[in-house]
Amino acid sequence: MDKGKVYLVGAGPGDPKLITVRGMQCLERCDVVVYDRLASPRLLRHAKPSAELIYVGKLPDRHTMKQEEINQLLVDLALEGKTVTRLKGGDPTIFGRVGEEAELLYDNGIEFEIVPGITSAIAVPAYAGIPVTHRDLASSLSIVTGHESPDKLDRSIHWDKVTNATGTLLFLMGVAKIGYIAEQLIRHGKPASTPVALVRWGTRVEQQTIVGTLATIEEKVKAANFQPPAVIIVGEVVLQREKLRWYERKPLFGVRVLVTRARTQASELSERIEELGGEPCEFPVIDIREPEGEAAIATLREKLSEAESYQWLVFTSVNGVEYFIRWLRQFKLDIRSFGQARIVAVGPKTAEALVGRGLQVEELPVKFHAESLLERVEGWMKQGDRALLPRGDLARDVMPKALRERGVEPVEIDVYDTVLADTRDELAVEWLREKAIHMITFTSSSTVTNLLTVLERNGIEEPAKALAGIPIASIGPITSQTVRDAGLEVSIEAEESTIDSLLAAVARYRMTERASKEDEPI
Repeated sequence: MDKGKVYLVGAGPGDPKLITVRGMQCLERCDVVVYDRLASPRLLRHAKPSAELIYVGKLPDRHTMKQEEINQLLVDLALEGKTVTRLKGGDPTIFGRVGEEAELLYDNGIEFEIVPGITSAIAVPAYAGIPVTHRDLASSLSIVTGHESPDKLDRSIHWDKVTNATGTLLFLMGVAKIGYIAEQLIRHGKPASTPVALVRWGTRVEQQTIVGTLATIEEKVKAANFQPPAVIIVGEVVLQREKLRWYERKPLFGVRVLVTRARTQASELSERIEELGGEPCEFPVIDIREPEGEAAIATLREKLSEAESYQWLVFTSVNGVEYFIRWLRQFKLDIRSFGQARIVAVGPKTAEALVGRGLQVEELPVKFHAESLLERVEGWMKQGDRALLPRGDLARDVMPKALRERGVEPVEIDVYDTVLADTRDELAVEWLREKAIHMITFTSSSTVTNLLTVLERNGIEEPAKALAGIPIASIGPITSQTVRDAGLEVSIEAEESTIDSLLAAVARYRMTERASKEDEPI
């Protein structure tokens, strides 16, 4: 059997987007991922579905696997002919013990590659608004391990040289030893008033920062019960934080948002959440598919072939547009056959999808739902008109019913089906159980009902109770009513039924919430 290969990859400081392009390639192609505690669990979603995931992380009070065992594990997996990605937090060469792992691979004749990552020593302070160098404050820096016991620290660190060797001192993994570190720095010449910052889980949604001086920092850490992992920054650059803490000023900083949209549609909402400083947790509970069965296909062909008989084409979603065009292509039908039909759309995104295909929309509703659309075209539609409605199988009957009342014949065709997604995501379920999800977004009624069903399938017996207390953001009144019918409360509702409006409402809610907390007496 041919030997495999091992990629020793730096996963970056925590934000999954801070992994390198090369690191992501290794992750996507490997057969096995061996990962530790500091690598973002969201990165694991980029591994192949067939990839084996092996956790070898270390907690403050215990080791899941000793370093020697990890070294041998990498060898054993490669000898089985597997391609292995060893995913390590930060950069593997900065206190990552990559040298030990690589050396044993070399001794066993196994090919390996070291893929650098962004070290937490630089990235974490940056996300806390602290540049580790500054032209006027610090032109050099030192990175020091703070994880060892005091006697080991004294053997590995020459305090008399390190203390004043550079402008900025960075200690990794030293939270438990912060008092001893501060004491040694003062003893060897650092002023007790020297600024100090500790940044916990930097670049992630859990990021927390404590600022003090060498004289006060130990007391502050104890009072806050500040736990590892954290980066310690010592030096005048810490004072830059007051002006530069860009990440913490984002509206959704500290908020993990459950995104329930279909996987094909979730990326836009997730990216916008990230732009606002939040962390999206994609948990798609619906899938969008073509209808199946000969009868359904035959009905579609028949109704689309009657193109010249329609005075109206009414689209209520982007999916309706995309699948309508897909079926025309599949049946080899020409869009020009609908030339006499006037096109209307519910919502700007639906209109945008039509315009992008060279189809002009004549009218848009103000509220972006069916009732509003009918109000706007009231004077246009005449008795005897036919209106084609390319929709999903779960579309509401409000519009067809209202059209019939106006003497207009609605011709409904299910161009796509909305089905329950087979979502198995242990991470999202675990976060829900631990109340580590801080907000849930619903963009349709089906996402509400399906989430409850999917959670039940994932082992949560009373899903509504599990979601209670988590702020819920709804895209509009119809979705909100479904939320309430499920026994849950709506905290946020978009003014218009669009993603832009939903995110604006979420940002306002969060900023108001943060402002009220800042006003609370200490």
